[in-house]
Amino acid sequence: MRVLVTAGPTLEPIDPVRFISNRSSGRMGYAIAEALVASGHDVVLISGPVALSPPEEAQVVPVETADEMLRACQEEWPTCQALVAAAAVADWRPGKMSQTKLDSDQSSHLSLVANPDILAVLAEEKAGRLVVGFALQDQAAEEKARAKMQKKGMDWVVLNGLEVQGSLSAEVVLIGAGGIREEFGPSPKAVLAEDLVRRLFSKS
Repeated sequence: MRVLVTAGPTLEPIDPVRFISNRSSGRMGYAIAEALVASGHDVVLISGPVALSPPEEAQVVPVETADEMLRACQEEWPTCQALVAAAAVADWRPGKMSQTKLDSDQSSHLSLVANPDILAVLAEEKAGRLVVGFALQDQAAEEKARAKMQKKGMDWVVLNGLEVQGSLSAEVVLIGAGGIREEFGPSPKAVLAEDLVRRLFSKS
């Protein structure tokens, strides 16, 4: 099976030296890509900027912004049979990037616009393919994760808490249709990824 995996953060430029991003390390997405490769799958890894080494056998497409990630995903998605969307895509970007460095005494007000919802866009064209997403929540977490799964057309959503950001281990809840709920961890992310891949792709 050819699997499309997204990982890492996106960086949304304010000016040539500043950007909007988040705390994602990319470790979970890279661990999943590694586990998929080890299980015999072909992997296309579309990655935001991270300080990690990808699996040698994976096809890696480096991107920076959400728009770049969307375009890369749309190019690869037609030839893939599954999607694991682990990237932490920035929700917003500046409405206009300054072409020159902003001085410190300039207005700090930023006009933000919404980034594309990459997972939702790809899921609209899934046509029976497997779509797995992630949800990072703290309050009413499972309720919000289930709502996200239904709204975006996912088959599964992996719920984790804010404490996973930058961590080497994690504890997650795998949620599926029909009230399916399974807990994994706490485990190192590499072990957690192997468990998730085994559960989600064992019948593929």
